[in-house]
Amino acid sequence: MKKKDHKCIFVIGGVMSGVGKGIAVSSIGKILQSKGLNVNLVKVDPYLNVDAGTMNPTEHGETFVLRSGLETDQDMGNYERFLGKDIGEENYITSGMVYQHVIE
Repeated sequence: MKKKDHKCIFVIGGVMSGVGKGIAVSSIGKILQSKGLNVNLVKVDPYLNVDAGTMNPTEHGETFVLRSGLETDQDMGNYERFLGKDIGEENYITSGMVYQHVIE
């Protein structure tokens, strides 16, 4: 069996929230999915919080709760709706999570 190559697309932007990066990523993912590709989206936030539930919603926006109960960025909800599949908590990373993992 031939091993399939993995390809990555990185969409980066500044710290300004609400400019449409999440919708752009969701749309790109849906287009690739419609071409028969297996798409997996990952969101990496620079926030020092461990999850989005403790952030100010007026500054950050609404939170989306994954099936596992993890409170994440609202983009995760867009990813699920656009791709029509559940997104796991391994697809959401914050700087706070990384620091917590290193400390523990």
